[in-house]
Amino acid sequence: MNAVELAERLVGIPSHEDERAAGDYVEQWLEERTDAAIERDDAGNVIARRNAGADRSVALVGHHDVVPPDDRQTADGEYVLERRGGRLYGRGTADMKGSLAAAMVAFRRADVPGETEAVFASFAGEEAGGVGCRAAIDAGFAPEYAVVGEGSTGYSAAGVTDVAIAHKGRRGSTVLAEGTAAHASEPDEGENAIYRATDAVDIVRGLDAPETTVLGHEIEGSIAVTGIDGGDAWNAIPERCTVTVDERTVPGERAPIERVETVEGVSATVDQDLPPMACGDADFAATVRAAADAAQDGTPEAIVKPHATDAGWLTARAGTTCVVCGAAEPGEAHTATESVSVGVIERCRGIYRRVLETV
Repeated sequence: MNAVELAERLVGIPSHEDERAAGDYVEQWLEERTDAAIERDDAGNVIARRNAGADRSVALVGHHDVVPPDDRQTADGEYVLERRGGRLYGRGTADMKGSLAAAMVAFRRADVPGETEAVFASFAGEEAGGVGCRAAIDAGFAPEYAVVGEGSTGYSAAGVTDVAIAHKGRRGSTVLAEGTAAHASEPDEGENAIYRATDAVDIVRGLDAPETTVLGHEIEGSIAVTGIDGGDAWNAIPERCTVTVDERTVPGERAPIERVETVEGVSATVDQDLPPMACGDADFAATVRAAADAAQDGTPEAIVKPHATDAGWLTARAGTTCVVCGAAEPGEAHTATESVSVGVIERCRGIYRRVLETV
């Protein structure tokens, strides 16, 4: 079974509400075709190791859960999968069962040096904030190096599979403004929570976006107000107003959102903080780029992804040196027309195999 055929099998297994069946298939496939030591943990992760305990560990990392499909991506309760024009169409093709299949086949076929522990990991719950990855790290998962197979194709040039040496994170916060209710005919008798909230919004607008440099590449984040909700009646001074703030974070830096608390009655709470990723090892990044270069006609570049991945958790919590390299192109994941190139799936298989054989 080649990587494209395996991708078709994986995509055909629904895994947006319950990813256990997809995990079962990944586990069974590895058991039947490799001599690896395989672990299935309580979080639903599948982790396989060859040459366990060797001097250095190199991991190929993916996930087998997907976001809910669009109506046109299902029929009679099953996922619709179509191959046409050199592409696979269907939920999970790009994010990220195409790359997952490539990693599984590469893990099986690689001629791994005796001093290298080759690791394959397919996590559950990536789309729910990295639930599976975090559980694995808490249980001791900490490879020295990892290639995370999220999309990196088509960033520097159409059709070229690049290597992401960094990606942004996401911090989502809620700003709460509290005041005192009053009748709108006597506004001075109350403290208008919306006014306090708008003062806080002015502070957010004045914050500088975080920025840093990773391996010579400048990365700039962003911060924006994305929602405001306050007031219950047209004739009442509101006593409560909430503002949502989206921040795209960069490695090592955060915008000082806490400054909104200088406004009386205003507090800020961080609801989600998906960590960014930065590769701190130029040699590892160069090795993966060399593997990518050998697998294609185009010239891969070191790029920065705008989206968070499990590489952020691995870097921040496990101390793993990561890059991101995968088949998906910008704008494909989570769409009603999601697709991935069959040729790039095979290309990624070659990249991943070379990484396991040369790092």
